[in-house]
Amino acid sequence: MSASVTIGEFSRLTHLTVKSLRHYHDQGLLTPYAIDPQSGYRRYAVDQAPTAMLIARLRALDMPLAEVRRVLESTDPGQRDAVIAEHLLRMERELDRTRAVVASLRDLLSPATPTLAISGRTLPKLSVVAITEHVARTDIEAWCDRTFTALYTDLQTAGGYPVGPGGALYGEEFFTEAAGSVTAYVPVEPGRATTTIAGGRHFVALHAGPFTEFDLTYAALGCYVAEHGVADPRPIREIYLASPPDTTDPADFRTEVCWPLAA
Repeated sequence: MSASVTIGEFSRLTHLTVKSLRHYHDQGLLTPYAIDPQSGYRRYAVDQAPTAMLIARLRALDMPLAEVRRVLESTDPGQRDAVIAEHLLRMERELDRTRAVVASLRDLLSPATPTLAISGRTLPKLSVVAITEHVARTDIEAWCDRTFTALYTDLQTAGGYPVGPGGALYGEEFFTEAAGSVTAYVPVEPGRATTTIAGGRHFVALHAGPFTEFDLTYAALGCYVAEHGVADPRPIREIYLASPPDTTDPADFRTEVCWPLAA
């Protein structure tokens, strides 16, 4: 049996605060070696130090407590490493997103902001297969990935094929309330359609680049609509000319943003 020390001494030897040690105990991640039934004082075995420092490193990587628990409880090194690798991949993606936001901020502060090309267009009525759901803005990328995969897979299974680029319709509450109706659609031959999407007059801008800069395109287009037309409350349409799996480089993403105009 290894020697045991007070929580204060264990704090010193692991560089974890007493508050953190108590929290990890409450969460069931690091149970003290012994607890005095009278005083409630905690004592830790010195051989618990490696576990305590492992927890500290995982938390320094912002790993959620539930995943830390999976790492600690895993008896399979491969499974344990997979949990860590999955979290590191999420961190890398978040780092890429942060870099994209920083680059966008620099562009926004640059005195030489390129002019966005905007044109008027009458969009035709479309025959489509579609899925409509209430979606939170924080979930939109994952929802689009999942939903378009389902649409294209179901269409291929049925022997059909798209006759144009896919797109989505975004209701007003998606912007005003950060959650609202979103319709993902894929144009198909009329005989395979499950619904139709109305056409009409729109002002259209091409967004090229990462989605972190979508607000810049929306702002420029919305201002143009206010100055040169009358906006209609119908959903804004996005037409995805190039997106995953067509490309994996955010710089290659091309989306037409179509702002509806009143008749």
